[in-house]
Amino acid sequence: MTYVLQLADTCLIHAQRLGEWCGHAPVIEEDLALTNMALDLIGQARALLTHAGALEGAGRDEDQLAFLREERDYRNVVLVELPNSAASPSDGSGGRDFALTTLRNAAVAIWLELLYEKLLDSTDPELAAIAAKALKEVRYHRQHASDWVVRLGDGTAESQARMQAALAVLWPYVNELFAAPGVDGVGPAWKDVEAEWRARWGTLMQEATLSLPRDSALRTQGHLGVHSEHMGHLLATMQYLQRAYPGGVW
Repeated sequence: MTYVLQLADTCLIHAQRLGEWCGHAPVIEEDLALTNMALDLIGQARALLTHAGALEGAGRDEDQLAFLREERDYRNVVLVELPNSAASPSDGSGGRDFALTTLRNAAVAIWLELLYEKLLDSTDPELAAIAAKALKEVRYHRQHASDWVVRLGDGTAESQARMQAALAVLWPYVNELFAAPGVDGVGPAWKDVEAEWRARWGTLMQEATLSLPRDSALRTQGHLGVHSEHMGHLLATMQYLQRAYPGGVW
């Protein structure tokens, strides 16, 4: 169950951060694109959480797992819970940094694509089926985000500087994408996709004319339930309705 939750929660929290751009993206087309990608990820999270609930056998459904757990029970990587705010609010952005969001979206999409490709061979037929459907979505996410990374990185002096600054913020948290162990036959260890992820990321950085920061010794442990200070604030927003009206349904 833990392995499935680690994927489900990473999709769910990443979707929450992408959804925060609704009504705030730089252009209306991107406003819609980010919202639609968030909905794709919520769909993946729903399927994975439903499967996790079945594996748990305690009667918890997708909504209970999504909204009624305590912070330490979530297993998402810390990278996705970081706020969209590498930029200063004083620069007119409202604290939202499109450069950070674009880079993170590309990093997570490449990672999910590689994991889902391996999960097609899972001995868990439900997990393999979820991966097959999700793979089509994350391939689009990867292409869309990568196009923006290149457009901004190889754009103006200002856009490149913003991208480089956002990359410096995010880079220490990338290590966790390769930290979780696998489950024999069910899913690969995350480290199994590291070499290919770094190769693809390196190619993308070259196309975007961005320089990789020095490797960091930081090893975050969100996948083990140890989160940053940002997670509690995110959950307070995300869980408000369910906790205010317990058992409420649409």
